[in-house]
Amino acid sequence: MAPMQTPAPARRPDRNGEAGPDGRWTTYPGAPVDTRRQLMVKLAWTSVWAFYLAYPLQDLATRQHTRSATVAGAVALAVFLAAYLTVVIVRNRRGHPARQYLPLALMAAIAVGTSYTLGESWLTLFTYTSVCAAVTFPGRLGVVGVLATTGVFALVGLTSRADVETMVSIGLPCVLAGLAMLGMQRLVTTMRELREARAAVAHLAASEERLRLARDLHDLLGHSLSLIAIKGELTGRLMDAGKTADARAQVADIEQVARQSLADVRSAVSGFRRPTLPVELAAARTALAASQVALDADPRLAEDHPGLGPEESGVLAWALREAVTNVVRHGAGATRCGVHLDETWEEDGRYAVLEVVDNGPGPGKSAAGNGLSGLGERLAQVGGRLETAAANRGKGFRLRALVPLRPGPSGE
Repeated sequence: MAPMQTPAPARRPDRNGEAGPDGRWTTYPGAPVDTRRQLMVKLAWTSVWAFYLAYPLQDLATRQHTRSATVAGAVALAVFLAAYLTVVIVRNRRGHPARQYLPLALMAAIAVGTSYTLGESWLTLFTYTSVCAAVTFPGRLGVVGVLATTGVFALVGLTSRADVETMVSIGLPCVLAGLAMLGMQRLVTTMRELREARAAVAHLAASEERLRLARDLHDLLGHSLSLIAIKGELTGRLMDAGKTADARAQVADIEQVARQSLADVRSAVSGFRRPTLPVELAAARTALAASQVALDADPRLAEDHPGLGPEESGVLAWALREAVTNVVRHGAGATRCGVHLDETWEEDGRYAVLEVVDNGPGPGKSAAGNGLSGLGERLAQVGGRLETAAANRGKGFRLRALVPLRPGPSGE
């Protein structure tokens, strides 16, 4: 029947190409394909149901009809298949509304005509017509289309005196295949809506974080700026009164308040911009799940790690973000991703090691991108380093980020 594809929240470019113009995978049956891979998948799904064509093909091969009837039947079958492929592969819903129903009307006419003229073997064409009715009609009209197609099938079968066994063996697939297609389309729509809702939640979370930063800055600067304004006014009055020493003391206070305010703002912005491992792990779960990649995460990532300072932890969070981004963007074919946090002893001390491994096609021959280069620079700034290599026998990609651990209270 009509091929289906599981949607992803955003189409990811692989190492061999970029996303299509709409930036996502096909999300409904009958949508025009963008890549050769999509075409092959749809043709594969279509071929699964090709066994229903065995009945009319066998009818033509047995030569039970006249030569003209056989030729007409072969032409009708070819036109029927062309209309079917038009609906499930190359149909475009953005076209003129009336044109969307022409292939379906042609299929229905051929199914009725051949069933009456060539025999009950051609009733199987109604199964394909039912699926295309589910694909073509929008919303609840799809149910009406499937039931109407089944009703026409029953009417044609009864009036052409088809036997009961044939009616049952073809009628059940006719109605069930159409209803199954409606259910699959509803599932695709629900998954797309869930993906959009997830993106909206992420956007709201980012907006809430920006509002929090705005509140923090208001609280930090509101009092300081008011104090600076008052002391500035007082300084002017002291200067007018000739009290230079007192005025200089007020200027010194203004300078101190301004420097403290600047330090507070820098601290707030630094905390806002620095990622954390628990937050990045949650984002990684969402991104990998949307890309149909299973995540195997170390539970220690969500816990405080002794000896790991805020700067080092922030850099490891950047490493996790970059590694997951690399899997989503370039790990075409990856189905698993492991994230682990461990410790190792080097010649110059103890290090925390974040390792991210996927089972994708492995590293390409091109040089490292800007993301990995920038990550290496971040790690170097805190005394760490970045290691990348193939995961297993040239397959998969392994990223290791190492940062030094601070000595504990015992000096270890």
